[in-house]
Amino acid sequence: MPVTKVLVVGGGITGSVLSLALAQRGVEVDLAELSPHWFGVGHGITIQGNALKALRSVGVLDRVLARAVPFDLMRLRRADGELIAELPTPHTGGADLPSTAGALRSDLQDALCEAVYRHGVQVRLGLSVEKLDQSRNHVDVSFTDGSTGRYDLVVGADGINSALRGLIGITTKPRPVGISIFRVVAERPPEMDCAEVYYGGPRYKAGYSPISPDHCYAYLLDENLDASLVGPRAPLSLLRERGGGYGGTWGKVLASLPDDTSVDYRWIEAILLDGPWHRGRTIVVGDAAHACPPLIAQGAAMCAEDAVVLAELVTGGAPLDQALDTFMARRLPRVRVVLENSLRLADWEMHPDTPGADPARIMSETLDYLTAAA
Repeated sequence: MPVTKVLVVGGGITGSVLSLALAQRGVEVDLAELSPHWFGVGHGITIQGNALKALRSVGVLDRVLARAVPFDLMRLRRADGELIAELPTPHTGGADLPSTAGALRSDLQDALCEAVYRHGVQVRLGLSVEKLDQSRNHVDVSFTDGSTGRYDLVVGADGINSALRGLIGITTKPRPVGISIFRVVAERPPEMDCAEVYYGGPRYKAGYSPISPDHCYAYLLDENLDASLVGPRAPLSLLRERGGGYGGTWGKVLASLPDDTSVDYRWIEAILLDGPWHRGRTIVVGDAAHACPPLIAQGAAMCAEDAVVLAELVTGGAPLDQALDTFMARRLPRVRVVLENSLRLADWEMHPDTPGADPARIMSETLDYLTAAA
């Protein structure tokens, strides 16, 4: 029986790209988003070439690139700003796309939201799934607002803390990696034309990317500080204190932040579901199935690839169980490489004297591997 009606749970990058890809293939799609207000939020995001390829496949790339900043290299610097190396980055989406683009998360999400509505997806805000009742041919869903629905397939794209994951009996939980991240959006200095990373300072790493003509995304990787600090309103004074040992353009960005700057502080967590991500006619994808430290900047790409591949396979004519098995065979090895190498890089950040530690090599090898089709 072909998949004709699908419920997508979660309206972030994964859920939005999946909803678009399915709707463009003639599937009736309901998108359930827990937030009562669905719009772009967050700070900056690095969108690598394979993510740009996925965005192109669902027709939103031109709008995203109209506001983003494409670039094809990364610079490595010492804490004082002295240049270490300038590294071209592989074109993981193909030679006809930029290797990387920096963007505001809000610009990316707004482009996806607009396209989802335009393609006739039924968006339901302020609710989620309360109960699932699976049978051989369909899934009956009870929502948190008391309504119900029947679907051929239910997809959990509800993030690293996925509720749907637990509803289908998967008990794996995300775990802290041991590194935290401060993130801010700031005015973009004129000299900033690509992503740059600062090594050798008092913290694990500092860096930034241009994300619009006027703005940049700056971050600081640190040890895990008190959990009470986690959230979107961490003290700017704390970021100034923890980032005080960095000079160059990073130091200029930090010094330029106005006192009312919104500082997002998070412990970085990771998860990988090592077995099948599906139970019957329900599957979790994106960060609900795999999430890793942002040290290779492949989080958005892995999520967007999941969405495009899943839509392709469940509408391809094969029985659903076969399509989901094929999806796992294509996606699990690829996301495992990204996650394991990201965790290795995180460990080297925390233990820089590890024999054989070579972050540039691991990053290059991973991106070279990802130039192959998803």
